[in-house]
Amino acid sequence: MPSEADVKFEIGHVLFIDIVGYSKLLIHEQTEQLQKLREIARATNQFRAAEGEGKLLRLPTGDGGALVFRDNPEAPVGCALEISKALKNYPDMRVRMGIHSGPVREVMDLNEQANIAGAGINMAQRVMDCGDAGHILLSKRVADDLEQYGRWRPLLHDLGICEVKHGATLGIVNLYSDEIGNPEVPEKIKGGEIPREKPSVPILRKSIAVLPFENLSEDKANAYFADGIQEEILATLSRIGDLKVISRTSTLRFKNAPDSISAIAKQLGVANILEGSVQKAADQVRVNVQLIDAESDSHLWAERYDRK
Repeated sequence: MPSEADVKFEIGHVLFIDIVGYSKLLIHEQTEQLQKLREIARATNQFRAAEGEGKLLRLPTGDGGALVFRDNPEAPVGCALEISKALKNYPDMRVRMGIHSGPVREVMDLNEQANIAGAGINMAQRVMDCGDAGHILLSKRVADDLEQYGRWRPLLHDLGICEVKHGATLGIVNLYSDEIGNPEVPEKIKGGEIPREKPSVPILRKSIAVLPFENLSEDKANAYFADGIQEEILATLSRIGDLKVISRTSTLRFKNAPDSISAIAKQLGVANILEGSVQKAADQVRVNVQLIDAESDSHLWAERYDRK
């Protein structure tokens, strides 16, 4: 279980941007395109509003950057749309974008410069990496949130599964209309195949699935917090070399599912299940976690964490 220091993060709504083919550009072209991309991003309504309210974090990268918006999950999507529209005036600039909501934290790098880290940043980059020039790709989680609003639905086009690093998979949605985005299926998804069901193999004792944490608060924003705790636990467990950890994408279908723990474990091929709940009230947070042996359906460990 992560220590108290490990869980001090916030949910960020991340827009990751890069210039496709950047390394092949001449040095002066790289400088010009990065400068123009920064100008376009800074001119968007979402950038200016978030910066003015102190709710924007920026992470520069060699060939682009990431913008982390606090509180507003629609902000990175609106920002991406404005950037895409503005780029029509610069046909030589080939840019792709990826959006994800997840846990982020401000850290100091080795040069004692402010930086941003966390699963939210990493996942946004992986979403972006699934695309080609012109694409605005969303994680399935972001798309599910947008689908609640009628104005977004016509722009959302499910692409299915994209395989990313280390064999992990992501649900990807393409955001486009007649005027913005790229309607083509990304080459990475077009050339991939959905993995076939693997033959039955013995279940390893050192294997675990972390189920989506239940949000016990009425505030919808707390659902992001609950998802963030699950991602942080997964990131920590994945560092244990001899432990088989099931990806978050594979567990999403069991969110609020009526299946028994033993049935879920059998479908995922694991011996242990970690589940929990999150409840926020004012500045108080309560996290309940329990580790269950799937075969015997018995508790191996349980703990409650109260934090401010």
